[in-house]
Amino acid sequence: MNIRFYIYIIIVMVISACGDASHSKKAVIADEPVAEAPVKQDTIVAEPDRVINVAAVGDIMLGSSYPDSSGIPPDSARGTFKYVIKDLKNADIAFANLEGVLLDTGAPVGYKLNFKHKPYLFRMPERFGGVIKDAGFNVLSVGNNHSNDFDLAGRKSTIKVLDSLGINTAGFKSHPTKTFTKNGVRYGFCAFSPNAQTVSLLQTKAAQELIRDLKAKSDVVIVSFHGGGEGVGYEHVIDTVEIFKGENRGNLKKFTHAAIDAGADLVLGHGPHVTRAMELYKNRLIAYSLGNFATYKGVSVSGICGLAPLLKVKMNKKGEFLSGQICSYRQDHFAGVKPDTLFRASRKIKELTAADFLQPGISISDTGTIVPLVAAN
Repeated sequence: MNIRFYIYIIIVMVISACGDASHSKKAVIADEPVAEAPVKQDTIVAEPDRVINVAAVGDIMLGSSYPDSSGIPPDSARGTFKYVIKDLKNADIAFANLEGVLLDTGAPVGYKLNFKHKPYLFRMPERFGGVIKDAGFNVLSVGNNHSNDFDLAGRKSTIKVLDSLGINTAGFKSHPTKTFTKNGVRYGFCAFSPNAQTVSLLQTKAAQELIRDLKAKSDVVIVSFHGGGEGVGYEHVIDTVEIFKGENRGNLKKFTHAAIDAGADLVLGHGPHVTRAMELYKNRLIAYSLGNFATYKGVSVSGICGLAPLLKVKMNKKGEFLSGQICSYRQDHFAGVKPDTLFRASRKIKELTAADFLQPGISISDTGTIVPLVAAN
């Protein structure tokens, strides 16, 4: 009896670290929306020893109006993030990869008209930008294989919408980097992918030059990358070039290490639609893939593709990793992102980290707590 009680207490404590505990418990029992109280943004000027809090997720695609409105959720995506708003708004930086464009009307780029599956062309209504903003996201990557689905019109509209909302964005060739200051910390952000009209993941030296330039004028540099093969056969990090459907999707271990060598302080990966391992390199955290997070139709959420980790990172103003937490969520095409008390996302990332790295530099618990082991080389 006492043992069961203590196990219950431990589970509740972990859920509390990933949002409101009572909120998460109710989410498992019923799929009813729960109102979130607005969270005031901290405006205190940073001190040199200030702890920076980052919340990061993988791909978000809230529904596509192409080829017709059947790809739009009934609630216009308003309930997608109801269980994670507190996690996002309590962070200094809340990051995601925007898989697709924000555009109300327009035809796909010419070469993609030959796609057999039109639902794989992602055109989110422009009003969905407000849903992203209201959830608490303030940094978005637009560098991915769907950012050019609707050609220049899609890219221009996406930047216009996100700029109007004050969301920091990078990843297009026309918008390779972003610098901004929040709570006295100067941030540099850049995003890479191997796809058309994005900043190239494959040109490592050019990427390093861009990162060095950002580091020269920033306290903390955050790097995003979209790379690797896609699907259940591509969970593992390999130290070689990944080829997927004839495309070079990059050597991600080489790229991420080069990014940190050039001055990156946190490297956030996405693209495979599944989670991957994490590693501490030179006391900087690399998340090789945060998988899917909120993808309405058009993207499979079955099995491991439905795992939706939310990574919390604590770092100092030098960019050094202090600690982290993998908050386990799961996806439902109709109920949005929901808490997972079985901790499937954190357990999977722990398993992959142990399998792919002899010395990852970090320890990950089943419930998602991340601590550094030793200073990584």
